[in-house]
Amino acid sequence: MRVIALSEVTGDMVDLVGGKAARLGEMARSGERVPDGFCVTTAAHELGVVPAAEVAQAYERLGGGPVAVRSSATAEDLPDASFAGQQDTFLDVTGIADLLGAIEGCWRSLHDARAVAYRDAHGIDHTSARMAVVVQRMVDPAAAGVLFTANPLTGCRTEMMVEAAAGSGAAVVDGSAAVERYVLDGSPPAGDGLLDSARLAELRDAGRRLQDRFGGPQDVEWAYDRQGVLWLLQSRPVTTLFPLPPETGRPTPRIYLEFGHVQGMRQPATPMGMSSLKSLVAAMLASFGLTVEITDIGGRLYGDLTDLARNPSTRKRLVKLMAVDFGPRAQAVMEHVLADPRFAPVPHARPDRTATGPALRTAVRAATGVVRALARPEAARARLFREVERLRAGSVAPAGLATAADRLRYVRDEDPSAGPDDIVWPIVAGMLAATLPASLLRGVADPDEINTVLGGMPHNVTIEMDLALWRLSRQVGEHRHLLLSTAPQDLAAAYARGALPDFGLAAFLDRYGHRAAAEVDLGVPRWDEDPAPVFAMLANYLRVTDPEQAPDRRFARAAATAEATCADLVVRARRRRPVRGRIAGFLLRRARMLAGLREAGKFAGLYRLRAMRRQLLLVGAELAERGLLGQPGDIMFLTLDEAHAAVHHGADHRSAVAARRTTHRRELRRTVVPVALLSDGTDVEAVLAPAPAPDGALRGVGAAAGRATGPARVVLDPATAHIEPGDVLVAPTTDPGWTPLFLTAAALVTETGAVMAHGPTVAREYGIPAVICVPDATRRIRTGQLVTVDAVAGTVTVHPAPVPERAPARGRGAVVAAGGEGGGPPVAGDAARP
Repeated sequence: MRVIALSEVTGDMVDLVGGKAARLGEMARSGERVPDGFCVTTAAHELGVVPAAEVAQAYERLGGGPVAVRSSATAEDLPDASFAGQQDTFLDVTGIADLLGAIEGCWRSLHDARAVAYRDAHGIDHTSARMAVVVQRMVDPAAAGVLFTANPLTGCRTEMMVEAAAGSGAAVVDGSAAVERYVLDGSPPAGDGLLDSARLAELRDAGRRLQDRFGGPQDVEWAYDRQGVLWLLQSRPVTTLFPLPPETGRPTPRIYLEFGHVQGMRQPATPMGMSSLKSLVAAMLASFGLTVEITDIGGRLYGDLTDLARNPSTRKRLVKLMAVDFGPRAQAVMEHVLADPRFAPVPHARPDRTATGPALRTAVRAATGVVRALARPEAARARLFREVERLRAGSVAPAGLATAADRLRYVRDEDPSAGPDDIVWPIVAGMLAATLPASLLRGVADPDEINTVLGGMPHNVTIEMDLALWRLSRQVGEHRHLLLSTAPQDLAAAYARGALPDFGLAAFLDRYGHRAAAEVDLGVPRWDEDPAPVFAMLANYLRVTDPEQAPDRRFARAAATAEATCADLVVRARRRRPVRGRIAGFLLRRARMLAGLREAGKFAGLYRLRAMRRQLLLVGAELAERGLLGQPGDIMFLTLDEAHAAVHHGADHRSAVAARRTTHRRELRRTVVPVALLSDGTDVEAVLAPAPAPDGALRGVGAAAGRATGPARVVLDPATAHIEPGDVLVAPTTDPGWTPLFLTAAALVTETGAVMAHGPTVAREYGIPAVICVPDATRRIRTGQLVTVDAVAGTVTVHPAPVPERAPARGRGAVVAAGGEGGGPPVAGDAARP
């Protein structure tokens, strides 16, 4: 069938008529007013010749005259790929000759560069894409535009947005002129321009019908003709919305805070990793006496803070907690939420006495542990590292795990040694000692000085790892050319075969092989499984030729500067404010003894995660042999309960795994992850007034002292990073798996983070400036642009093109670049590859 009337098209004919035509057919069959037309099917496209006679007959049946000719590819108007504007449309086409030419133009657009790039970005197989073409009678519009059945700017599902322009509405679609915008929030609509109240109500009702019919928010093109009749021209899914929080059955609205960025994670977690992450974050919050329900939204970890926000007691602590652990963006969001009348405090009829005892005991343990660590920091460090070593030794899976059932039982068993006081309270003491002086020294010292004092911090296991990797790069000797000229993936494959000489890598992986980027996700391979990222980092280090920029020397300089600044600050503070100065001086000195321990708890916990992952992959291998999984790594896309059902009851989860892998790949492409969500889908940050920035600079928060200028290097994936000295690293976020990139960095810019988070902490260690919480930095800055990072002002200035000659950072080394450079959406790999 090469030509088919639109009235005969059904929703299950996508392979024949493409996504756009299938939806238009469904709309027409359900009674919506859709312009009459026909479809030149994919069968005609496969033949390669336009069926001119059949097209002419269908055109005559429409009555001739002007028509709209629009692409309708099989990979178009999908739930996660709209292809909006990626393939061609021809309007006001008149006459059979021009119509045939327009159809051929739509066919050609299937292989235009923009359509090819879009398919690449969404992981769509080019060979599977075929093109149908929709031909419809033109509407002569008095007004036209677009209706979004969810607010595309904020994500709110209880609001619709209408954009309208006079005439054909082309200005709305191509952005060529100003348009009228209306937000419909459920109250009686008020229109006073192109659209009056009655028309807005009619559009809202149509939007509700289409959303119900197609099962999700819709992007609807519409037109009112000269007689005031509404025509619906197209309806496609809104593919950019962040997923809704799950229904809880509890009073709304509810507020959810994203926790993954605290661990330097923006990518979605695998289902298996999500379970362990929930336990990790719940335990972390429990150490602060907070009970929070953790939930999965879009593969990311969110905590429901509604009850804490409405509790008269706990709400007072939330803003401070955000400032310390979650960062300035989360702090601004929480201040906004607490000012919202919908989250006003709700007095409890009676206190929860069941929680009073445990909370009090936790408070006593915390106070005792913190005071003990502050009083004798050297002894606290010794106890902590003994405990880390004990956890490392205890993480080895016991002998005798012979079957999948045995291995799964080991994974499901709780770790009895989780969260020991000898690790938790010295870390908390160090964090408090590092954060409290800022308020004590307000008016005496600026934040930049305090950040300088926190540089070059000893006793940080992540810094020690980075420096160990630097020392390893100095040992490669005759293998230097091999490491610089061979792709990291090829080097990793050769290492796995035993085809590489050992220049010390085995010893490094023995000590640090349990680490990786996004390492808190069980589904992510560790470096000892896939050392490609390590080889990429080694190559970056080998490009550093200036001895003064050697990371160990830079770290030593940062430490010396920190000690000198601390001494000067203490003298000044005690002179101007004797009591506060003494307290602040004591805390700053203790911070230099304890704050570096911050990474130790996570470092120790990762040993058990690696052991669990190894056993789960063995379970996955057995299930794959039994035909219940496609490959061993698929087990990371199951939950523990599902794995149990497969092991003990033969449950076949292959179809579920395939669907989840597709969803995971889609979420890997997402570039914007809300810091906080309301239960109606509203991105809370989107409704906040943006902070002004001077002279068009990008505004963030200074988190590591200094100022540096250099070419930007936008990094989306550290695993294939390529570093050139002098660049400024611009990243969505960072965790310890990124930190080897900092060793030669001129400066750091991130979209998320907290002052005490991984990235800024390590930046301070090396004495490089860092500005965090710069919204959309990886899209607003392009690789190669000259930028100035000013941590004092908390700004990132992008200098006008053309890019000047490379400018050296003041007293700094170089920066790191990575695969997936430049603006625009990343094309991420599969984080859970086996």
